[in-house]
Amino acid sequence: MKRVAQFPLLEGKLIARSYSNYQQVPHISKGYVWNNGPTNGLKPVATGFSQRHLHTTSSKEAIASDISVVGPPPKAPIPSAEHVDSRVVRRRKQAELLKRGQDLRDIAGGKGSGTAKTKRFWKDVHVKHAEDGLQILLDKRPLRRPTKDILKIPHHKPHLASAIALEWDLLVSAQQALRHHLIPLTSLVSRALDIADEDTKGTGDTRASIVNTVMRYLDTDSLLCWAPEAEADPPGYETHVNRTESLRSIQIRTARPIIQYLTERVWPGIEIIPVLDPDSIMPIPQPQMTQDVIRGWVSGLPAFELAGLERAVLAGKGLLGAVRLVVEWSPELSHLKGDQGDVGQKFGIEEAAKAASLEVDWQTGMWGAVEDTHDVEREDIRRQLGSVILLVSGQKT
Repeated sequence: MKRVAQFPLLEGKLIARSYSNYQQVPHISKGYVWNNGPTNGLKPVATGFSQRHLHTTSSKEAIASDISVVGPPPKAPIPSAEHVDSRVVRRRKQAELLKRGQDLRDIAGGKGSGTAKTKRFWKDVHVKHAEDGLQILLDKRPLRRPTKDILKIPHHKPHLASAIALEWDLLVSAQQALRHHLIPLTSLVSRALDIADEDTKGTGDTRASIVNTVMRYLDTDSLLCWAPEAEADPPGYETHVNRTESLRSIQIRTARPIIQYLTERVWPGIEIIPVLDPDSIMPIPQPQMTQDVIRGWVSGLPAFELAGLERAVLAGKGLLGAVRLVVEWSPELSHLKGDQGDVGQKFGIEEAAKAASLEVDWQTGMWGAVEDTHDVEREDIRRQLGSVILLVSGQKT
């Protein structure tokens, strides 16, 4: 190996020293300078530098030991296929059991994740009667709210507790419990209990937010948006083969009994007017007294009735029909129906759904329904209104 280093020479010249191109002389080293004359290249010169070795370790040869083993070498081991497979299967099973146990502990502690979500960790669901309310038990574990509190249902609502138990009994995995559309009643009851907890603490933020939300639907209530009178041209648009009544006539005929019921029994003395002029698309606000009376009434509703009213308003896009449904089925508001009641004139799921979707039904009756759209919406609004009835109804205390 050749090593080249540069050193300063006397008289300010650079020298390139090569350890392989000269013989060592004590205290004197050969060097080369760059010659710029006719013979360009390195020129050997004597320098006043001493040589230094880069290392002092001497090389040694390897010593091979004598063979002391007698006989032929042993054969290489041959793995057993059955032994390897059984060991792998056993270890996988052990790892799966450990993982399952950890997931179950996490689920029980409220922080479950991973593979436990894809499996159902409970077998039986039943309702337990406790002193402070009805509880839903998944095996022996009580169902809890997002706040980690136990879900407790009032004693006078046994049908609601049974419906929630059925919801959880129909789930096939813990992951499905994260989808609110699969547990609508559980979500609705949790909403009502949140309102009750805030009322106990005296905050009422959720209540105020719900009141503001539902009051925005009053000026655009679907029961008060009546279509203008149909023109004679083009003929046949309003008089279809299966239709002899105009849309405006159907809307008025449906809305008037509901408005009359509310203005006579729920909010006596107020005036509720249609919100659309025949030649305008801008809604007309209700009188200020009407707004104040309705806002005050909604603000004073019990927690379960307020949560049910919010669900019904969002489902039917109207406040009046939602109030009519809640008043009809809530035992807390039974005094508004009078002593005799309305025998044979129940305002139930079908009546509320038809009142909320008059125009859609009228249009699909003429042009036909879109598959997987109108039929799904039709069932969905009935599902949501049915959950409202289950939430607010119960045995009178």
